[in-house]
Amino acid sequence: MRAVVQRVSRAQVEVGGQVIGAIGHGVVALVGLHRTDSEHDLRWMVDKIVHLRIFDDDQGIMNRALTEVGGQLLIVSQFTLHGDCRKGRRPSWNEAAPPELARPLYDRFLALCREQSLMVQAGVFQAEMELSLTNSGPVTIMLDSHKNF
Repeated sequence: MRAVVQRVSRAQVEVGGQVIGAIGHGVVALVGLHRTDSEHDLRWMVDKIVHLRIFDDDQGIMNRALTEVGGQLLIVSQFTLHGDCRKGRRPSWNEAAPPELARPLYDRFLALCREQSLMVQAGVFQAEMELSLTNSGPVTIMLDSHKNF
């Protein structure tokens, strides 16, 4: 499982011109599911995103987690995170989980995030979405559950 995590001052996701999720101060997580992901990957990623110390403490040092600052979480599925661009000019999607596998994993990931006592908003799986955000810092972190065990 891969995620691009961005600290934001605000963000929203739209489908068909309608806002379906919006947050203030918090984190946007673009998540891509791998064809071999399991419950272990989901739990690792939830724990990492929720406890990643990317918010400033009183001394201006990134030392606080989303849960400590009362931040919000916006999750957007993005299979393109598993695009392999090493050969040619067209990305290969072979490593991305196919929709029939990815959808239940994504739903489970959302459920695990919602168990964390955070305000969680989400995009729509497989929908054409427009994401707007103001990256605070800017702070952007890439996470990969397969490279961090």
